[in-house]
Amino acid sequence: MVELKRLCAQHAPAVLAFELANRAFFAASVTDRGDAFFARFTDRFEALLAEQEAGVCAFHVLLDEDGSVFGRFNLLDLEDGTAELGYRVAEHVTGRGVATATVRDLCRLAPTAYGLRTLRAAVAHRNIASRKVLTRNGFIAAGPAGPADLGGKQGTWYRRDLTLRAGERAGDGHR
Repeated sequence: MVELKRLCAQHAPAVLAFELANRAFFAASVTDRGDAFFARFTDRFEALLAEQEAGVCAFHVLLDEDGSVFGRFNLLDLEDGTAELGYRVAEHVTGRGVATATVRDLCRLAPTAYGLRTLRAAVAHRNIASRKVLTRNGFIAAGPAGPADLGGKQGTWYRRDLTLRAGERAGDGHR
C-alpha cells in the first residue's frame, strides 16, 4: 500500500535513489537538476527540511510499502492561503493514476493541514500527462499573465480553488 508522508530526514536515501533512478525520465519533460544537485544533495535536502520547518513549503513523498519513493509532491511558497504545487512520479508507475490520485489527496489535505485556499501549478506544454493530472483534479488554465517558463521550456499556469466542492468549477455559480 502506498502512503503520502510529509518529508523527513529519514527519507533522504530513498529520495536520492528516486531522483537518480528517474533522472533521464524527468529530464525529458522538465529541466535536468544537473550534476551539482546530486553532488550537494545532502545540503539541499537539509535546506528543504529547514524551509518546511519554517512553514515556507511543505514537502511530501509517496512511499511504497518497502520505503521506496514513488513520487514527490510539494507545496511551495505557502503564503496568504496560496501555494504552488509541484510533483514528479517514478517512470515505472506512470500511467497508473498514481499522480492523479495523490494530487487529489493533497488537494483535500491542503486546506486543513496548511490553511490553503488556492493551488497553482506550471506545466510544460509538451507534458500532456501532467496537464491531464491537473485538469482531472479541477485545475484550470489561468494566469499569472504570460506563459510559464520552466527552466527554458514554455508552459502554462493552472489554478485550483480548494474551496469549491468536487465537480464545481470557478465561475459556475454553483456554490
